[in-house]
Amino acid sequence: MDGTRLRQMVEPLLAWFARNKRDLPWRADREPYHVWLSEIMLQQTRVEAVRDYYVRFLQAAPDVFALAALPEERLLKLWEGLGYYNRARNLQKCARILVERGGAFPDTVEELLALPGVGAYTAGAIASICFERPTAAVDGNVLRVVARITGDRGDIARPETKSRMRAALLSILPQSMPGDFNQALIELGALVCIPAGEPLCVQCPFKTLC
Repeated sequence: MDGTRLRQMVEPLLAWFARNKRDLPWRADREPYHVWLSEIMLQQTRVEAVRDYYVRFLQAAPDVFALAALPEERLLKLWEGLGYYNRARNLQKCARILVERGGAFPDTVEELLALPGVGAYTAGAIASICFERPTAAVDGNVLRVVARITGDRGDIARPETKSRMRAALLSILPQSMPGDFNQALIELGALVCIPAGEPLCVQCPFKTLC
C-alpha cells in the first residue's frame, strides 16, 4: 500500500469536494437522524432514486420518536419501491431503542455498531460526519478509489484487503475534517472514479498522481 500517495491526496481531495459535491437533501445539516436515514436508504440503491423517498419519509417521520411510533403498515408503505424491507424494520427497531435512551444517537463507532442494521460503514459515516470522530467510512466506492490511486491489486471484496485499506486511510485521515474527507472519497468514486465503464480521469484531481 503506497501511503505516500494517499497522504498527497488529502488536500486536493477536500478542495475538489468543496467545488464539486452534489446538493443532496441529507447534506443540508449534520443531524444524526438525517445522516443515518440516508445511509440506510442508500444501501443497494442509487442516489437519484433515494431523493424523493428521503423527503417523503422525513415528512411522515421527522425524528426518531415519530419513526418509533409509526404503524408498520405505514412504515412499509413509505419504503415501498426501495426493496430490502428488513432495512425499514431495522430502522424502526433502532429508533425504538434510541427512544428508550432519550432519543439521542451515540457518538462512537462502537456504540453505533451495537444498533440494529448499523454496520461498519454506516457507523463510520455517522460518527465522522455528525460527531467529527476520526474514523473511516469505507464502502465500495472508497475501496475502488484507494485501489486505483495506490495500484493495489488486492481483491477489494476480501476482508483482508478491506482491512488493509481501512488502516491506510486511518493513518492519513485529517483529524479536523474526517466527515468531509469520507464524503469526498465516496463522491469521487460515485462521480469520477466510476465502477462501470472508463473512469473519468480527465476530471480527477489525482490524474497526475494515480
